[in-house]
Amino acid sequence: MKDFPTNKLKGLTTPFYFYNIDLLRETLNVVKQESEKYENFYVHYAVKANANPRILSIIAANGFGADCVSGGEIKAAIKAGFSPDKIVYAGVGKADWEINLGLDAGIFCFNVESAAELEIINELAAAKGKIASVALRINPEVKVDTHHYITTGLKENKFGINLDKLDDVLDMIPKLSNIKLVGLHFHIGSQILDMASFVGLCVRVNDIQQKLYARRIIVDHINVGGGLGIDYSHPEKQPIPDFEDYFAVFDKHLQLSPNQSLHFELGRSMVGQCGSLITKVLYVKEGSVKNFVIVDAGMTDLIRPALYEAYHKIENISSDLAEEKYDVVGPICESSDCFGKEQYLNKTQRNDLIALRSAGAYGEIMASQYNCRQLPKAYFSDELI
Repeated sequence: MKDFPTNKLKGLTTPFYFYNIDLLRETLNVVKQESEKYENFYVHYAVKANANPRILSIIAANGFGADCVSGGEIKAAIKAGFSPDKIVYAGVGKADWEINLGLDAGIFCFNVESAAELEIINELAAAKGKIASVALRINPEVKVDTHHYITTGLKENKFGINLDKLDDVLDMIPKLSNIKLVGLHFHIGSQILDMASFVGLCVRVNDIQQKLYARRIIVDHINVGGGLGIDYSHPEKQPIPDFEDYFAVFDKHLQLSPNQSLHFELGRSMVGQCGSLITKVLYVKEGSVKNFVIVDAGMTDLIRPALYEAYHKIENISSDLAEEKYDVVGPICESSDCFGKEQYLNKTQRNDLIALRSAGAYGEIMASQYNCRQLPKAYFSDELI
C-alpha cells in the first residue's frame, strides 16, 4: 500500500494503469550505469513491452536505442524521440511497407529471420538505390526454463535461421548486392532468471563466431536480444533486476573480436515493475466452495494470467483488515478471466481498490476491446502529486 498514493487514486475511473515514474527513472539509471561500464555495450529498449508514448519518450530521452518488431513500433519510436540510427527491426513477418519504412528512415539494421526475407529486403533496397544493413537472427538451440510460449531460440520455434541452414544463407549474401551483413542476432526467450541460460548462449555464440571466422567473416556487432526477467512474486523487494550480474555474464563469457560491439534488447526488465493495473471491486461473491472478488478489470486489460497462467501479485490497497482467501476474477465472459486463485488479501469489500503488480510490461500494450470494452487510461505518479 505504501507504493500507491491511494487517496489520489480513489477519484479516478477504474480500471487504469498506474506508472511509478520515479522507479522507471531509477531503473533506467541503473541500466545505463551498469551497461556503460563496458565501452562497447549498447542497449535497445524492446518497444513491444510497453509503447505508452510517455514511457517511450522518457526512455528515448535517456539515450537508449529501440528494438522494434513492426512498422507501427518504428513509427512510435521515432515519434517518441528515438534516433533512427539506434533502431533495430526484428520480426519473422516483415511486410513490404514495413521494410520500406525502415529503409526510408535509415534504421541501424534489420534483424533478418530467413533466406526468403533476405531476398525481399535486397529487392526493396535495390528499388530505392539503398544498401540495407542486416544482422542474421540465428536459432542457437539454447533451451531455457521459461513458459513454452515465450521460448524463441529452438529449432522448432518460428523465429530465426536454424544452425543447419546458416552456411546456405551466408553463401547467398555475396550475391545480394543491396545487402550488407553487419551483425548476428540471437534471442533465446523471455522472463529468464537463471544466469546460466545466458552463459549457455555465450558459449553457443562463441562457437558460431568461430565458424564465421573460418569463412573469414567478422561482423561489426553481436546482438544477444533480451530475456532478463523480473520478480513477479516480490515486486517491492526487488523492484530493479540485477543488471550488474546480467551485463557481467556477457562481459565474462562472450568472446568479442576487437572493435566488435555488443547489443542488448531489454524490455520487461526496464519497465515491468514500474506499472500496476488498478481495478475496483464490484462484488464479493460468497460461494459454497470459495469466495470470489469480482473486479472491473479483465483479461482485456492484463492478459498474461489468462494467456500464460502467469502470476501477478495482487494487493488490496484500500484495506488494512485481516487477510482472507479469495479467487480474484474479472467480468469477461470467459472462464480464463481469472487473475489469481486462492489469493490472500486484506478483507475485501465493494469499491476497494485492487492493485495487480508488475504490469508495466505486457499490460497496457496487449490490451484489447473484447466484449466491446473501453481501453483503460494511464496515469503517472509525478502527475498526481
